[in-house]
Amino acid sequence: MLTYGFIGLGNMSTAIIKGMIASGDILPEQIYGMNRSFNKTTQLAEQFAIQPKTSIVEVMKSSDVIIIGVKPQNLEEVLPIIKENMNEQHIIVSIAAGKSLEYLEQHLQTTRPIFRIMPNINAVVCASTSCYSTNSSNEEAKHIVENIFNKVGTIVELPESLFSTFTSIGCASPAFTYLYIDSLARAGVKEGMSKEMALKIAASSVLGSAKMILESNHHPWTLIDQVCSPGGTTIRGVTELQHNSFESTIYKAVQAVSERDAELNNK
Repeated sequence: MLTYGFIGLGNMSTAIIKGMIASGDILPEQIYGMNRSFNKTTQLAEQFAIQPKTSIVEVMKSSDVIIIGVKPQNLEEVLPIIKENMNEQHIIVSIAAGKSLEYLEQHLQTTRPIFRIMPNINAVVCASTSCYSTNSSNEEAKHIVENIFNKVGTIVELPESLFSTFTSIGCASPAFTYLYIDSLARAGVKEGMSKEMALKIAASSVLGSAKMILESNHHPWTLIDQVCSPGGTTIRGVTELQHNSFESTIYKAVQAVSERDAELNNK
């Protein structure tokens, strides 16, 4: 039975632990965790019945899969301890933003599988869109890691060269979508609907639209054509969005995120 060790118990690690346990496939007894603030460790142990540890060394000794959930700026002090305590069974998973596989390999100097994962904030509700890249061709290790993150949403393998693009359309896009939903709701308020009702309708509509794209096998424009009757109301709204550069604004937002991500990675 595999065991899982979390080094750092911030919001993302907490969301992943919640999803793992909620799946019913992984027991709390299989999950170990430590945080710089032991109060956080105690809190999660009480909430999810995971096994609390007081040090990285204790987590390493107890776990097969090591999930590094510390802030990127803290990696340099954490990685040497991980390196010193690695064994032949360990699989290393990093969810630290902006730190490449090359960086992890240089600091860990191991032949063990290393995975770089990018989840997004929707992991909190088990609906993350995540991607990973790895230095390993070990299919069993890939299956183990995919199994973890499938419990908080979906995950795809990507070349690391596409991580910057994923940052834009997979990690930043929830903020874009939240903004879109809020704008729809505020438009509803402008037309006389309560904000609470307008938010519920807008969010449900976006959820259903995403489900339609994923499950219908139709291109988005085909679905747009199905909704737009000749001379109708929806086509009037669609053409207004196009007239006001809706699509090109999205392109520019994605480009801005990618450029900033590149700047951060080059620091």
